[in-house]
Amino acid sequence: MKNQIKTLLLVAFLSTSFAFAQNEIKPPKGFTKDIGNMISMLDNLKQRVERNVRNLNQEGTDFLLDENANSPGAIIYHLAATEAYYQVYTFEGRGFNAEEKKKWETALSLGDKAREEFKDKPIQYYMDIYDNVRKKTKELLKTKDDEWFKKKIGNMSNHWAWFHVMEHQANHMGQLAMITKRIP
Repeated sequence: MKNQIKTLLLVAFLSTSFAFAQNEIKPPKGFTKDIGNMISMLDNLKQRVERNVRNLNQEGTDFLLDENANSPGAIIYHLAATEAYYQVYTFEGRGFNAEEKKKWETALSLGDKAREEFKDKPIQYYMDIYDNVRKKTKELLKTKDDEWFKKKIGNMSNHWAWFHVMEHQANHMGQLAMITKRIP
């Protein structure tokens, strides 16, 4: 009987895992191969980030694990800010200008100021910001090809810069999974 229960639990876990997995990296239409593969991976990670937070109520959106933590809402804003930074860095070869700094700097840096500022807004507020940034990323990347992806900007290639955006999302996806499991 114990083995049957273990087997059923394993099957349930695996079927749930596969149901949420894309199981394939495939460039969407309209993108060159390498850029499209990156978009496929970025979008897959974004979907998994969204699954961690989409059902959060206000208390969950503003939840702080401790006095030095960032809320799920602030982390989503941080992901959008990081992606917005890499848009201007890779497409325009610069950092944020004064207006962009005003809009994104708190989300980029997080910390005390973010804990004060990023609260009392529903999770959808943060997801809409993230969605709009991703939409712009895809529009911009659609205008480029794999040769552009290989070009260096500063000390990194454009490909590496967008890989960093992807790995950054993956790191925070894990953080969000842990935080949302700790919400009372």
